[in-house]
Amino acid sequence: MRIPRALSIAGSDSGGGAGIQADLKTFSALGVFGMTAITAVTAQNTTAVTAVAEIPPEVVAAQIDAVVTDIGVDAAKTGMLSSAAIIRAVAESVRRHGLRTLVIDPVMISKSGAALLRPEAVDALRRELLPLALVVTPNLHEAQALTGREIRTLADMGDAARAIAALGPQYVVVKGGHLEGAAVDVLYHGHAVEHLEGPRVLTPHTHGTGCVFSAAITAQLARGASPVEAVRAAKQFITRAIEGALPLGHGHGPTDPLYAARAPG
Repeated sequence: MRIPRALSIAGSDSGGGAGIQADLKTFSALGVFGMTAITAVTAQNTTAVTAVAEIPPEVVAAQIDAVVTDIGVDAAKTGMLSSAAIIRAVAESVRRHGLRTLVIDPVMISKSGAALLRPEAVDALRRELLPLALVVTPNLHEAQALTGREIRTLADMGDAARAIAALGPQYVVVKGGHLEGAAVDVLYHGHAVEHLEGPRVLTPHTHGTGCVFSAAITAQLARGASPVEAVRAAKQFITRAIEGALPLGHGHGPTDPLYAARAPG
């Protein structure tokens, strides 16, 4: 029996709610074998990120090499990349190994407000990595940082998605979780814009939502879904994960991909 394989290139969250830990839970929940290339170790919980130690870029690249050359990768995603040097190392590895099914979650700020990408690394993300992406999944803040545009409406989200697609990604999902009303994401592919609407779940426990969403897309791609199918399925998955969010800690508790796997639908 062939097992789908997915690789997460991201930071470690000691609190278990986001980053590598959330990605592995999501991969497992969706029946995919998960592997990792850790870019940074964070001391993190539901209230704050108190310390960050970046992994040397050559070690990040060595992790990718080790996984790809032995086990193989059907789909990969990136999360926290932290620095321009790590971004360049990841981009070079992606090109060298021909990893074409790549999901980029352009992580910039944690749920608690801590910076997870150095300001000077944003340009490296635009230039080095986005052109290699099959799918990119910015939230409103990240879309604004990537485009220099203010985003306040669904129309603004569509314009931002087109601008990001011009940088190279084939599919762009601008997430609308920070707008008022229903939770509507904008998916741009080719010349088409699709609105993906879901119920807004009223909970403060949303730690790791971006990680789980992008990991769910990656898992679906590893299983053979088309990009549009993968994004639609991931939208349903993250809605259920938020519905089952865990009230742990004293801040923003984590979403629960295992609940999403158990929930009907």
